[in-house]
Amino acid sequence: MTTTFELTRNPFGRLVLTTTAGVVHEGVSPVRAFPVQAPDDGISMLNSDGKEVAWIDRIGDLPAAIGALVSEELGGREFMPEISRINSVTSFATPCTWNVATDRGDTEFVLRGEEDIRRLTVDTLLISDIHGIHYLIRDIRDLDKHSKKIIDRFL
Repeated sequence: MTTTFELTRNPFGRLVLTTTAGVVHEGVSPVRAFPVQAPDDGISMLNSDGKEVAWIDRIGDLPAAIGALVSEELGGREFMPEISRINSVTSFATPCTWNVATDRGDTEFVLRGEEDIRRLTVDTLLISDIHGIHYLIRDIRDLDKHSKKIIDRFL
């Protein structure tokens, strides 16, 4: 596993990328090219000006220490709970409050309107709440019957 850069954290916790040519980029940030469809593929390392300074084809192909730093940084920057069940909604008219079970625990959020439910693929939905937090339903087919019935009312 060879990479074209080294990645470390400085004393302030910011990522520092050093290319094989010795060019140092302080405060780089990893950004996923395809956050839903291929979260571990296609990661761009951007400098503080937003310019790409390195490209990662696959996190799994990186040396373990660098892969861990990239994954840790992505996890700290991104927050997209995955909905596994819709427990209830206060109304089928919007705005309404949804009570859902996610991979990060149970929560409630307010859905502003049906337009805040976006279909990414035939079976994948992205739901935005009133505060701009995105919730993912990776595959509608994996939801229980009750949850599917609620989703159908909004689609």
